[in-house]
Amino acid sequence: MSKHYFYTLLFCLTSQLFFAQTEKEIIANYIENTGGAEAWNKLQGIKMKAKVSQGGMEIPIETIQLRDGRQMTIINFQGKEMKQGVFDGTHLWGHNFMTMEAEESDAEATANFKLEMNDFPNAFIDYEKKGYTVELLGKEEMDGAETFKIKLVKEPQMVDGKEEESVSFYYFDTENFVPIAMQEEIKSGQAKGMIAETKFSDYDEVEGLYFPFSMTNGVKGQPGQPITFSSIEVNPVVDAAGFTLPEKK
Repeated sequence: MSKHYFYTLLFCLTSQLFFAQTEKEIIANYIENTGGAEAWNKLQGIKMKAKVSQGGMEIPIETIQLRDGRQMTIINFQGKEMKQGVFDGTHLWGHNFMTMEAEESDAEATANFKLEMNDFPNAFIDYEKKGYTVELLGKEEMDGAETFKIKLVKEPQMVDGKEEESVSFYYFDTENFVPIAMQEEIKSGQAKGMIAETKFSDYDEVEGLYFPFSMTNGVKGQPGQPITFSSIEVNPVVDAAGFTLPEKK
């Protein structure tokens, strides 16, 4: 064997080892690059203000998520304030868009929501302790960027009275190790069987942690709904009464 061939072979082998990534390494790099596990685990809450583009209008929204599971989204539309996806630790509720009355979600929706309480601030933090599994499916191009495609399997959820596997696919940018897209199958409703897609961009720092300041929600292959965040506040002071399900009049 010639020295030239030997060094070429050695270079190829070491290059493959250097560039090979496992799902654990990708997720570890993602957590480290966006602030580190210690900082994420100290986070107690997030308050985000954004504008949603819909039908030529920009609708202001505010979302609050707390480590104890409480969360809500406040929508300001045509001078009215509506709350959606409000969870007080026990009850899941939201305002009816027609009557503006607070309505509690059914038992199945509430049970599924409670499963997601462990996902603050995101599902990948301590995913093994949560019983989740991840699998690297290889590389795939997403909007012109090379990504690692990772399959995430969480606890099963109930859909129309039947237990369904909870599977989603994340696309991590191979350069910065941050997710730029997430896809999952829609399990119920008119869009059942279609693929819901969320895209993330414009990552920026907030007190040592990195968040995407732009998102697009929609169905794969169709134009999505842009969401632009004007501010993200960590560990906000919030009024606990705002989460409470109002009593029926």
